[in-house]
Amino acid sequence: MALKETIEAGIKDAMRAKDADRLRALRAIKSMILLEETSGASEGGISADAEMKILMKAAKQRKDSLEVYVAQNRPDLAEKEQAELTIIEEFLPKQLSDSELTTRIAEIIASVGASSPADMGKVMGVASKQLAGLADGKAISAKVGELLKK
Repeated sequence: MALKETIEAGIKDAMRAKDADRLRALRAIKSMILLEETSGASEGGISADAEMKILMKAAKQRKDSLEVYVAQNRPDLAEKEQAELTIIEEFLPKQLSDSELTTRIAEIIASVGASSPADMGKVMGVASKQLAGLADGKAISAKVGELLKK
């Protein structure tokens, strides 16, 4: 089943269960999907890759908002963002652990032939494509920088 149908079914279930947090998060995802479909860039429907990018964008937005709310000491708003983030992450693939990320990036560095921090661009290009959806871009960048400094 495509992501859109899964989200629509989840919205119905959340409405029946009167789960406001889940309903709000699922409606936000559905809205982003509909915006992508009607943007004109996609004919008919959107690809699984585009769906993954939408989910990652939604998760990143929630993480950024969560950081701001925590920094501004707004636990009420931070709690809502955390609840939405948890729900969005249900639809994302399992994220790589720190050790798995280190291993995968080390393999990419070896395959590209990078040896210094000057090669970070080459490594990031390959790493962001291969690890899309499996790790956050900031985490990938930090790990690449750390491994290239060694």
